[in-house]
Amino acid sequence: MGTLPSGLPELVADTESLTRFLTQSSHFNSFGAKPSAFLPNPRSRNTSLFRIEKDDGAVRQAWEDYAAGAERVLRGYAVVIASDVRSQSLEIVAEEPPPAHANLENWPWIEDDPELQEGEAKRNRHGDR
Repeated sequence: MGTLPSGLPELVADTESLTRFLTQSSHFNSFGAKPSAFLPNPRSRNTSLFRIEKDDGAVRQAWEDYAAGAERVLRGYAVVIASDVRSQSLEIVAEEPPPAHANLENWPWIEDDPELQEGEAKRNRHGDR
């Protein structure tokens, strides 16, 4: 395996922290991130996240670098461990630019029924197989 432009290895290690930027207040509550925060984008069919350790300064800097000029507001972030993501049969694919970016791939997808698709993605996220 090679190295990405950011200097990170192409392969995401099971022990790596993955940070999801939360831009919608509906994606979290006082207990933490909700499963909906990790649902895939219906157009790209993946979930964007960053390979950043849980460090407020590093997360804030990555957000500023990534979202420069965007009109979204960072409301919080959620951190998961790569091995936990893989245990849900999702793949983590490093995809730069921007630096340290990755996508959660391999979501179950049901073309004809968006509501059923969302339910299946939530079920997958909860690990209710």
